[in-house]
Amino acid sequence: MGLTTLVGGAIALLLSLSQGSQAQEPTSEPANLFDLISPDEPSTVMDAPEVRGVWLTNIDSDVLFSSSHLKASLEQLAQIHFNTVYPSVWNWGYTLFPSPVAEEALGVEVDPHPALQQRDMLAEAVEEGHRLGLAVIPWFEFGLMVPSYSELARRHPDWITAREDGSTVVMQGRHPRRWLNPLHPQVQDFLVDLVADVVTRYDVDGIQLDDHFGMPIELGYDPYTVAQYQAEHDGDDPPSDRQDAEWIEWRSQHVTALMERIVQRVQAIKPDCIISLSPNPSDFAYQNYAQDWNSWLEKGWLDELIVQVYRSDLSSFTSVLDDSTLQAQRQQTLTSIGILTGLKNSPTPAPQIREQVETARDRQYSGVSFFFYESLGDRNEFYQSLFPHPAPRT
Repeated sequence: MGLTTLVGGAIALLLSLSQGSQAQEPTSEPANLFDLISPDEPSTVMDAPEVRGVWLTNIDSDVLFSSSHLKASLEQLAQIHFNTVYPSVWNWGYTLFPSPVAEEALGVEVDPHPALQQRDMLAEAVEEGHRLGLAVIPWFEFGLMVPSYSELARRHPDWITAREDGSTVVMQGRHPRRWLNPLHPQVQDFLVDLVADVVTRYDVDGIQLDDHFGMPIELGYDPYTVAQYQAEHDGDDPPSDRQDAEWIEWRSQHVTALMERIVQRVQAIKPDCIISLSPNPSDFAYQNYAQDWNSWLEKGWLDELIVQVYRSDLSSFTSVLDDSTLQAQRQQTLTSIGILTGLKNSPTPAPQIREQVETARDRQYSGVSFFFYESLGDRNEFYQSLFPHPAPRT
């Protein structure tokens, strides 16, 4: 039985009830027409539109490392009613798909991991994801960040930005990283071309950048950036105070200029391509990474926003969702909430995940996305209880 038939039957039933005797009238009006649909027709019931996403990465996870595992994982996600996947395509200083842009810059077209050789992981994800009705939005996970030992940093030391003392390594947890300079024209060309390559050669539904698409505010003192600053400030050096308001604003404008190039290139290739961003809340992103994504929102560049709210305390989680700034921002584009489902060997307790999903729904956000696939674990029944019926993307 089709959905149209069911709804039509529900309407007819409502009419017949209204025309019957007083004793036959329902004591209360159903919340919606779907309340009248028999529960023995589960395949025809659909939940309200919402984003139900999950990030797929090669860090602490092997989901991308074989065609059979990727296929089985996407089938599992579709069966428990997810509707969007964000497979990482740029991570640890390499692309996870064969890329001529990467080969030109790195000398290597794909991550050298043996499981990524002789196959095209992204082509597999797109083909299988679309067969299953999943939206596939490649995620440029590392953004402007690379491992400290990366081949890209070794080949192009002038692409790397620095602190005032000349040091370039920034720790991310226990991992040493370096950051590509968003002002450098060759860095800009590399990233713009890399994104354009994906949009041109693959039938993707969108592309996603995240919190790594910015510049840590301790950086920006490399020779190239200093020279640019001096040229625009009558020869003055950048402030030693990395938190100087004008200095942060100046750097943020250059990150924004790079974002504009990416947006324009993507839209020229595929106008309906979703441009997704998964950042930290805007004040944190701006003050720590010179990432002024609020201005990107105001310029109409973002089709989807997934704000990372990785909190274990429900009160802290709720306060972010209720923040007046985010409440204003969500009026401008499709806005979902990123939820941490665990780290390696440390899954988030199911009750905490449920509370956070219900909180996001209660506040009528557009959906949720989980970080990350591996931490979902063997909890299919739990996730299906969160998503009991299929749902289209908003």
